[in-house]
Amino acid sequence: MNEKKKLKVKIFDKEYSLLVENQEIAAELAEYVNTMMEETKDELPDQSKDTIAIIAALNIAYDLFVEKNKYREFSIQATDKIKKIKLLLNESKFMSSPS
Repeated sequence: MNEKKKLKVKIFDKEYSLLVENQEIAAELAEYVNTMMEETKDELPDQSKDTIAIIAALNIAYDLFVEKNKYREFSIQATDKIKKIKLLLNESKFMSSPS
């Protein structure tokens, strides 16, 4: 098990202390969340911080949903291609086997 390290990050003008296994990934994630919060604030300047946080969270969830669906589609296509290749290999073996 990896040892957890302390990391301080700033998200939406507030500092958080985190215990993380990978500081680089955690810092990148915090920057992503902060960027989404700032972009949401720019688009909805009159909204409360809570509303901005919820809208940013929904945007992040949407991005995740899109990526999961892309992965699912890729996985289905890859599985189909593997099945076709196996079928072709089996047909090739059958045709090349001595009668």
